[in-house]
Amino acid sequence: MDNAAEQAQPRIAMSDAGKCYGALQVFRGINLEVGEREVVAIIGPSGCGKTTLLRCIDGLIPLSAGEVLIEGNRVAGPREGVAMVFQHFGLFPWKTMFQNVAYGLRLAGASHAQIAEKVPKFVELVGLSGFEHYYPYQISGGMQQRCGLARALSVEPRVLLMDEPFGAVDAQTREILQFELLRIWEMRPTTMVFVTHSIDEAVLMGDRVVVLKGRPAGVHEIVEVDLPRPRDRATLLQPRFAELREHVWGTLMADARQAEFEVKR
Repeated sequence: MDNAAEQAQPRIAMSDAGKCYGALQVFRGINLEVGEREVVAIIGPSGCGKTTLLRCIDGLIPLSAGEVLIEGNRVAGPREGVAMVFQHFGLFPWKTMFQNVAYGLRLAGASHAQIAEKVPKFVELVGLSGFEHYYPYQISGGMQQRCGLARALSVEPRVLLMDEPFGAVDAQTREILQFELLRIWEMRPTTMVFVTHSIDEAVLMGDRVVVLKGRPAGVHEIVEVDLPRPRDRATLLQPRFAELREHVWGTLMADARQAEFEVKR
């Protein structure tokens, strides 16, 4: 394959992807490509299968139909070069921050010297220098999520998957972490798929917003986010940001209300 063909190949490609649990079909017929250094936000009503889709991309659970390719290779399980950040931090409570960040490197076979060199760099990158020897219970939720992000970034993934990474922190911390992640991505751009319930977050973070709708869910619309990068707090004040947010919200409103009714019923 020549260089031009390699560059044209998407980092992630999903073809007619579907997932069933017995008679329940969660999603079907999903076709999606994600390019190198592209951020794609996935949004949809509660219960539409956003997290399930992300776990299928990661290889944590198998598809029932179709396939996922990462760098041209079929996903049949977790693979090198792909890292995930979970909503509830996923830290080991008996390990220090340093040990938690080092965990992925140890799994990847890194030497003690490599770990000693890399971990402090990524701890500093996420703003946790000085807290390396603290345990998760000793620090805030926002700091715990920074630790989870450092652990994912330390293996220098070519694909970063994020499942509602800021959903478990308060609103102020969430906003701080959003801009921290944007800063880190500008320094180390990579392919990122970001699942969220927040329309503002999807528009702020994404190059494209994939809207899932229906039962079973499918791709209803892919919204191109034509906001310039780098993005910061001023981005939230741009008229185009408001237009995009209202467009996505209008697309989701009916399904979101139906999902809320079904949950309360």
